[in-house]
Amino acid sequence: MIQRQRLGVNIDHVATIRNARGGTHPDPVEAALLAVKAGADGITAHLREDRRHIRDEDLNRLRTTVRAPLNMEMAATQEMVALACKLKPHASCIVPERREEVTTEGGLDVAGQTAGLVPMIRKLRENGIRVSLFVDPDPEQIAASAAVGAVVVELHTGAYAHGRDGELARLKVAASQAAGLGLEVHAGHGLSFGNVAPVAAIPEIVELNIGHFLIGQAIFDGLPAVVQEMRRLMDAARAAPAA
Repeated sequence: MIQRQRLGVNIDHVATIRNARGGTHPDPVEAALLAVKAGADGITAHLREDRRHIRDEDLNRLRTTVRAPLNMEMAATQEMVALACKLKPHASCIVPERREEVTTEGGLDVAGQTAGLVPMIRKLRENGIRVSLFVDPDPEQIAASAAVGAVVVELHTGAYAHGRDGELARLKVAASQAAGLGLEVHAGHGLSFGNVAPVAAIPEIVELNIGHFLIGQAIFDGLPAVVQEMRRLMDAARAAPAA
């Protein structure tokens, strides 16, 4: 029997809306509490270097208020490593980050940054933090992720979500490779009600992290309802016979 798949809800864009007007509303911590009550297994928040949405105080409040694992997305910088080691979230997912991008546009070049990543990953793990690397479904990057000491890879599903031919097959092969190397496999980026099922059905993927779609759809349906529907679609995909 395929294990129940975890759902991590990214609450970054609740903070984006708050920051558009300043003040404290809507509160990303309140959103996180609602998401967990509705069935989310964890909360993801990306502390970007420019603090465009989540801020340091948001992470501090999430860590002390929400009784669910906190996954801190972060760039591979000494500042972020130091902040993570102080905060001690359940996990840190290292992602590529460029100031001019609207959102994360691709996976981390682990193979090209090995020398810099190894000491950062070591320090995070020494502080009890599970380290995940956000990578494209590429064999070289997955092999490099295992080599540098990560325990999790999160497969970038953006190309799949945009309908690129062959991407689902690439995700299946990548998930199998990563699991074979002893890595826990997560996936995320661009997933929605309409496209989540084929990814959720990949047996090696144990967690999906979804944010933008859920927060956007919550405008129409409410956050608890959309979390519950995503949970239902994921569970149904896991229960269906293998294609």
